[in-house]
Amino acid sequence: MKSAELRGMDRGELLEKLDELAAEKMKLRFQKSVMQLSNTARIGQVRRDIARIKGVLTEQSRGN
Repeated sequence: MKSAELRGMDRGELLEKLDELAAEKMKLRFQKSVMQLSNTARIGQVRRDIARIKGVLTEQSRGN
């Protein structure tokens, strides 16, 4: 997910996406702990997407 796509979303959509990604991250961490995770790189991708969303939310709250 790119930051430009995220900047086009409103605050409600971003918060919803953030919740989805947080749930996915928890699911991936559980799969990793029981050795059922095939794509370990996905955890990093989800973490970066969460960080991007939080950054865009901060930009919007500051009015930039």
